[in-house]
Amino acid sequence: MVVPAGVRADLVAHSQEESPNEACGVVVFRDGTAERYIRGRNAAASPYRYELEVPPETWFLEDDGYELAVFHSHLSSPPRPSRTDVENIGLWGGKPYLIYTVRTDELAAWRIAHGTIEPLPLG
Repeated sequence: MVVPAGVRADLVAHSQEESPNEACGVVVFRDGTAERYIRGRNAAASPYRYELEVPPETWFLEDDGYELAVFHSHLSSPPRPSRTDVENIGLWGGKPYLIYTVRTDELAAWRIAHGTIEPLPLG
């Protein structure tokens, strides 16, 4: 998976703006490259968890051949899925999952399926 500098800058900016709460949204990929970031709203307004809200039309992008990846930020913990992330994966199971850590400026990608966490290469 490739996240170009412009899309990464959008993820970083959103994460910093939402601090001290977690930011969340959806990264839109085509052929393994992120084309854009759709900012979400963290309905939980929490520094420890998120409840993703995005415009409903976001979900229809998959019908147009895009791959959607959920994104959220951590304030200081490593960019690795937490137990809460794994337990609440829901419909995102098996799909790309990106986490950015504000404190260390690290971005990582994962796939969570059936309680298993698999790192995804990120360029």
